[in-house]
Amino acid sequence: MAHHQLDSLDKKILRLIAEDARIPFLEVARICNVSGAAIHQRIQKLSNLGVIKGSQFIIDPEKIGYETCAYIGLYLKQPEDFDRVVNELKKIPEVVECHYTTGGFDMFVKIYAYNNHHLLEIIHDKLQPLGLSRSETIISFHASIDRQLPITDFEEEIEEEE
Repeated sequence: MAHHQLDSLDKKILRLIAEDARIPFLEVARICNVSGAAIHQRIQKLSNLGVIKGSQFIIDPEKIGYETCAYIGLYLKQPEDFDRVVNELKKIPEVVECHYTTGGFDMFVKIYAYNNHHLLEIIHDKLQPLGLSRSETIISFHASIDRQLPITDFEEEIEEEE
C-alpha cells in the first residue's frame, strides 16, 4: 500500500473535512488562509491519490430499525473460494464490512439485522449456503468508540520516540 507524504496544509484540510464533510470549501480556505481554488486543487489531489475516498451521510442503523449489530467470523469449507464468497457477500445488503484476517477465521464480517431472529435468518439462509464449515458470532451491544482515524504528524512522532 502506498503511503503518501502529506504537508501541513493537506493535514489541516483533512482534519477540517473529517470533522465536518459538509464544511464549505470557502470556509476551509478561510481557516487555512489560502484561496478557494487552492482548496479545490488540494481536495482533488487528495481524491486522486485515494487519500479521500469520498464523502457520505452517516445513517444510524438503529434509527431505521436495525437493532442488532453482529461481527461474524467465517470458516470456509474451501478457503480458496474467498473471492467467490466475497462477491456473494456483496449481494447481502446487511453485510456492511468484510475483512480478510489473520488467525483462525477465513473472513470476518460486520452485519446489521433488525433483531436476533433476523440475524439468525441471515446466518442460516444467506451465509451458510456460501460454503461455510462454521461461523462464530459476536453481538455488539453498543459501540463505545466510533470515529475516523485522526490526522496526526506520524513521522514527527516516530522521530521523537527515537
